[in-house]
This record gives sequence, C-alpha cells and structure tokens, in this order.
Amino acid sequence: MTSPVVGVLALQGDVREHLVALATADAVARPVRRPEELAEVDGIVLPGGESTTISKLAVLFGLMEPLRARVREGMPVYGTCAGMILLADKILDPRSGQETVGGIDMIVRRNAFGRQNESFEAAVDVRGVEGDPVEGVFIRAPWVESVGARAEVLAEYDGHIVAVRQENALATSFHPELTGDHRMHALFVDMVRAKLMAGSL
Repeated sequence: MTSPVVGVLALQGDVREHLVALATADAVARPVRRPEELAEVDGIVLPGGESTTISKLAVLFGLMEPLRARVREGMPVYGTCAGMILLADKILDPRSGQETVGGIDMIVRRNAFGRQNESFEAAVDVRGVEGDPVEGVFIRAPWVESVGARAEVLAEYDGHIVAVRQENALATSFHPELTGDHRMHALFVDMVRAKLMAGSL
C-alpha cells in the first residue's frame, strides 16, 4: 500500500517536529493551512501550542468547520497537548472565544499539570504501544477529567488520564514529537492506513 498522506495543522505550534516524526513513521507529511490542503490529506495531526490561539486561527483561516466535518466523517486525527484540548467535546475552563473541533467524548482541563516552568518528562505506559514505556514530555499539559462510554483510556500518569482514543481520534497530553521515539506517530499512521483500507473494501 502507498504511504498515507498525513497533514499537520500548521497555524501555530511545533509543526516541524510532527512532520519529521510522521515521515519517520512512513507517512507523506504535509503542513495544512488552508481548506484545500485539508481536503488532500488522509489524516491530520493537531499539534501542541496554544489551544485558544490555534482555535481562533482555524476560524480565521476557514479551517474550523471543514475540520469538524471531516472528523465527524471519520477522518483519523491525532491531537497532542493543545491538540488534545481541541479534540475534546468539552473544556472544563475555556478561555473567552475558545472553540474546539471535538471528536472525543471527554472533558479536558487546560494547563492541568502546571505552568511552563513546571514542565517535566515521564515514562508513560500506553496501551497499544509495544515495548518500553513512551517518554512523555509534558509542557503546560492538560489532563482528561473524565471520558464518556465511547472513549477508551490508553494511559494514565499520576492518577490522571493522559492518552485517549475514540474510534479514529487519538489524543495525548504529552508531546511525543519532541523525543526520538516515534511509536505514537506510528500508531496513528497505522490508524490512517486502517481507515484507508476499510474505505477501499
């Protein structure tokens, strides 16, 4: 099978690192800034950054509604840190004007692990990722307060949910793109491949 085309929402945040990680995981990785670029990808990563800024820019660039529509239609999507907040159906403490793409039945608390100077790294056991624990980089990271019946908890850290999957949507509190370990990206690329194969049957 040819490599899936996976976009990275390139409005703000650590876009380049995700592009590198996706390419390492055998995807064709492309930045996405416009609706026509979104239409050409098989899946998309919503990167870390500032969730309120990303949501406002997505509206400004005409991407919010097309993103919501494609996620509702089942396009695979992976959100890291701020991207996790964007995928939440509900934010516990939203900023003024903040919107979400939605897609995962979860309630997320912004900046739950603390401020920038309280960032840390930790080993995280993630269900579905074989081998050693994933090295998680937590930077002003959210956590998941609760999930609905359709969402599957993949990992917890210090008693808090930090990785969730619901059908074709994946979200982590931490930044796997900032380490040399690209297994989370490989897991997501496999999700994109599975969706493409199911669509071709």
